[in-house]
Amino acid sequence: MANVSFHHVSKQYRAEKKPSVVDFHLEIADGEFVVLVGPSGCGKTTTLRMLSGLEDITEGEIYIGDRFINYVSPKDRDIAMVFQNYALYPNLSVYENMALGLKLRKTAKHEVELRVKKAAKTLEIAGLLHKKPSQLSGGQKQRVALGRAIVREPEVFLMDEPLSNLDAKLRTQTRAELIRLHRELRTTTVYVTHDQTEAMTMGSRIVVMKDGVIQQADTPERIYGYPANLFVAGFIGSPAMNLIEGAITEEEGKYYFRNKRLRLRLPDQYRAFVTSAKFGKIVMGIRPEHVEMEPRQASDRTDETVEAQIDIIEMMGADSYLYMSLGDIRLISRVVESGSRYHAADKIDIGFRMEKAHFFDGETGRNLGIF
Repeated sequence: MANVSFHHVSKQYRAEKKPSVVDFHLEIADGEFVVLVGPSGCGKTTTLRMLSGLEDITEGEIYIGDRFINYVSPKDRDIAMVFQNYALYPNLSVYENMALGLKLRKTAKHEVELRVKKAAKTLEIAGLLHKKPSQLSGGQKQRVALGRAIVREPEVFLMDEPLSNLDAKLRTQTRAELIRLHRELRTTTVYVTHDQTEAMTMGSRIVVMKDGVIQQADTPERIYGYPANLFVAGFIGSPAMNLIEGAITEEEGKYYFRNKRLRLRLPDQYRAFVTSAKFGKIVMGIRPEHVEMEPRQASDRTDETVEAQIDIIEMMGADSYLYMSLGDIRLISRVVESGSRYHAADKIDIGFRMEKAHFFDGETGRNLGIF
């Protein structure tokens, strides 16, 4: 096992006007499970391919452990890669597919057998070793692909959207298996996905990318609770964070976020940043679980409570998502109890947990509450 270091790595394709990856700088600790996540075209797969040696590096340096690998061939980097499409040889059995890499490296026969059987037992595919890939389900094929990587005992695992071809139930099961495997093997893993659920549940650290640039690299808890900018806030979270445009104003020594529909008082915890800077356009972000149903009489409304209309209700089992309108503002609330007490077209009072709100610079997108 080993740590992985990216030192200001960039990738520019000749046919493209803009670089695919820009100044990617990241330290991955020995045994860490790091997930690169972002929309299609953000540069995450290109970054993985540069680490694997399948793409040349335009600028910067990559190290595995203390070894500079920019010009090391893929086969000599001591990595194992798991692809989206499994990449199994159809004419070989499961055993032969898993053993092939070791045989090419001239590993002793008894060692090959030992590693393959151990990996097959770990992945619960020991009874499939005699079968061909055409006889396997999608989930079984993915386990074989994982087994082929495991038997090599590499310093680093690279995984490029390995679950995207599986159905929803099988994705959930395989995701849990990958987490268990990583806890057992403790091999440094770099995992690429566009699925934020995979990123949040699997990664010990998440790297959110956009247009080839790292937007934020942090733990899942920090990414969700303290998004660095508007892109991260909108990309991470399901349903997405509510984002509302407005301005911050001062009235008699108190600060408010306001627009033509809202006038919400800021808690004292925000006084430090609102008194130390001048603001133009502000975007307030608040998670759906922090938009609360607070039915009150009109005369009892406070600055944090307003009337909204329910447009759509999505029943999600234990949770319900309420999609609401406040004039031209669209809001989502996550209600933990059953949504049966609410109905479409109902007008209800909603409250905002302002101590959980985030405030972003409307021009730069930066989270103003993160120093």
